Amino acid sequence: MNPISVSGQLLDATGHTRRFIDLPALFGDSLTRLPVVLRLLLENALRNLSGDERQAAIDGVLDWLERGTSLHEIAFYPLRVLMHDTTSTPALIDIAAMRDVLAEAGADPSQLNPVLPVDVSVDHSLAVQFHAQADAAQRNLSEEMRRNAERYRFLRWASGALDRVRIHPPGTGIMHTINLEQLATVASGCKIDGEPWLVPDTLIGTDSHTPMINGIGVLGWGVGGLEAQTVMFGMPVMQRIPDVIGVRLSGALPAGTTATDLALRVTEALRNLGVSGEFVEFYGTGVATLSANERAVVANMAPEYGASTGYFPVDARTLAYLRETGRDASHIANVETLYRGAGLWFDPHATPRYTRTIDIDLDSVERYVAGPFRPQDRLPSGATGRTLGADPAPRRGGLPDWPIALAAITSCTNTSDPALLIAAGWVARRARARGLHVPSWVKTSLAPGSPAAADYLARAGLDHDLAALGFDIVGFGCTTCIGNAGPLPEPIARALADAAATPVAVVSGNRNFPGRIHPDLGHAFIMSPPLVVAFALAGTAAIDIEHDPIQFDAHGLPVYLRDLWPTRDTIAASLAAVRADDFGTAFHNASGNPLWAGLDVSHAPRYAWSPRSTALRRPPFVARDEGSLLGDYDAHVLLALGDDVTTDHISPASAIPPDSPVADFLVERGEPRDDLNVFASRRGNWEVMVRAAFYSKSLVNLLAADLPVAHTVHGPSQDVMPIFDAAQRYREEGRPVVLVAGARYGTGSSRDWAAKGQRLLGIRAVVAVSFERIHRSNLIGMGILPLRLPRGVTPQTLALTAQDRIRIRALPSDVAPRAAIEIVITRGDGRTESLVTTAAVETRLEVDLLQRGGVIPSILARALR
Repeated sequence: MNPISVSGQLLDATGHTRRFIDLPALFGDSLTRLPVVLRLLLENALRNLSGDERQAAIDGVLDWLERGTSLHEIAFYPLRVLMHDTTSTPALIDIAAMRDVLAEAGADPSQLNPVLPVDVSVDHSLAVQFHAQADAAQRNLSEEMRRNAERYRFLRWASGALDRVRIHPPGTGIMHTINLEQLATVASGCKIDGEPWLVPDTLIGTDSHTPMINGIGVLGWGVGGLEAQTVMFGMPVMQRIPDVIGVRLSGALPAGTTATDLALRVTEALRNLGVSGEFVEFYGTGVATLSANERAVVANMAPEYGASTGYFPVDARTLAYLRETGRDASHIANVETLYRGAGLWFDPHATPRYTRTIDIDLDSVERYVAGPFRPQDRLPSGATGRTLGADPAPRRGGLPDWPIALAAITSCTNTSDPALLIAAGWVARRARARGLHVPSWVKTSLAPGSPAAADYLARAGLDHDLAALGFDIVGFGCTTCIGNAGPLPEPIARALADAAATPVAVVSGNRNFPGRIHPDLGHAFIMSPPLVVAFALAGTAAIDIEHDPIQFDAHGLPVYLRDLWPTRDTIAASLAAVRADDFGTAFHNASGNPLWAGLDVSHAPRYAWSPRSTALRRPPFVARDEGSLLGDYDAHVLLALGDDVTTDHISPASAIPPDSPVADFLVERGEPRDDLNVFASRRGNWEVMVRAAFYSKSLVNLLAADLPVAHTVHGPSQDVMPIFDAAQRYREEGRPVVLVAGARYGTGSSRDWAAKGQRLLGIRAVVAVSFERIHRSNLIGMGILPLRLPRGVTPQTLALTAQDRIRIRALPSDVAPRAAIEIVITRGDGRTESLVTTAAVETRLEVDLLQRGGVIPSILARALR
């Protein structure tokens, strides 16, 4: 059965006939009861599968429609892959190493190429070394190119040596903003069996915030780099048909609130609901009141609310966004034609079947912040001081107890919406008019997701107002949001050294885990861009920003937030400065980065590894004979950890501390201790990354009290030593190791090195209360078995010590989706206790990966057939 047997025909904007999957004809009235995200998965399966596999997908969706959940699996074949530089580098290094393996086996290395288009945005390496100066962006870009030249030459090699790999150079913007403004088609033309088709645009991305594109109705979500590799080489994303949480929106956002506030409200509500990997879809009349830019802000934070997606279906707001960003009129018409004809168009009055639903009245949304440790910890914007337990007394000079160290308008989440940047500009304009200045201890920065922001802010005349407060543009990349904040201001560094204050960050980003923004900052609040400016002016988090004076002007008069906050009409008037041709022109100009074009690169089929490199090394796990980690074994516990261990804890991305073992390792190899760059820049060097695993000041190893950073206890000897050294000793002794953790293990970013590092440490299984979706997938991609503890059992209740051992019987024949796996704990005194865990394995493809030893052996086996 071919796709034509389930297709219909429609006329495109030029009057030509195109085929499409005609869901209304196939499913009739029942289609409207199905969430749009599942309609998209069904369309994809009908188009790409045949015979029994296609019928199984249909049966699974019908089963879901009857029960609101299903254990059936469904294949998803995205049209493209999106990556950034610090997730693409390890993935492309794996491919380069696999080409070496092929060549060494006598095969042609150039035969190994992605079969899907792969777009790579170089956005994760820009650091805020320079700020509050007109040339900060150019100076930071030059510094970025200097510090990352070897890695960037590798990326340019990959774009020339590998088919279908396209690199967007530094300065072109943040990947998710580029996706919104440049790459997403919403509807794509293609040929199937020689016939022209219109199909929905779909993708996966190696960044957890890929769902931002859900804001304009494109189905896509974040995966780990390992899963992306399987998709690049033609394998589908296999998943259980997802449960879908419906979020019904009613009303409209009140004056004075922003899309950021709604995103924080949604994040809290869905985390409280216990969302963990489900798809989320927004429906109801309130959806129609939100612009596509506002929807994208909410969709962006899907990983923060625990979801795979945060989907807003296509409607007139989507078409308006495509016009506003310069898309072709005939293409926009084709989008409407396809989505209406295929039964995918949004109906604000429809009430599809969902697994669970919640209601949010947009009229009730207020100004919020989140923090100081987690994005789901929503607070009224005026509650920062109370939350910190700060003395509300006014400051009388000197550094306050809770000074704002970093005030960063950063990240794709909130800088991709022009309305939010314009609102920040107006707060700056009104503050400047009152003669206000940002205190000297506050490091300010503005890093928009799009280079077009510089044009429309200048046209609106707001760039000078922002610069007057120190919010000059520092570049177009992720910067502070991912820990590339650069050095702290000298007064803050001195206060930290003297323990004289507790500095705080305020960011318009999406994550605020301790140490995420900067390794020396444990407190951070997420908020909208205009609130970032207001807190920067206040200089302290120990304030009720809604009621206390932010500052006093030259006349001694108090200036309140209400005096600075712009009205909706004011913002709307300034939005006229945004022009549709800004986006394409700015992106084109930035793509011509001469520093990037001037890199000297080779395009030979195999990459020439340098034995002296501290950035790029051929990884040992890319080999034909690595083998499966499954089996029947008695293991020591390398680490026992609590709840909410993030991928930042497991594999840090921020600056490499100069006094760390990782720094010592690099200095021994000739690197200057004062210029080590960030951990993320070393993801091409496995020797660095395995030593960096679990290097976090805020991570607590429960095996013993008061262990130093990144240390554990070697069980047989009871020696306290660095985790890497203990893992090496266990390996030399032939002793397997496992890791035990609490709830939400692996929350945060999609980085595959959080799993690769564990594989290189010898960890064969991770036993946890629960796993975040992407990290669970990455563990399986490296052959590591994830096991869920039974209800009520936690690392704390187990009270493990380094002398305890855990026997795991998980032979290849024992492992199946959600299989029961018994483990036996043998205590140091000989006592035993058994527990029945559940394999956190969802599909037959995941079982196959575990049996083969992970993604890389699977790809090599296919390539060597």
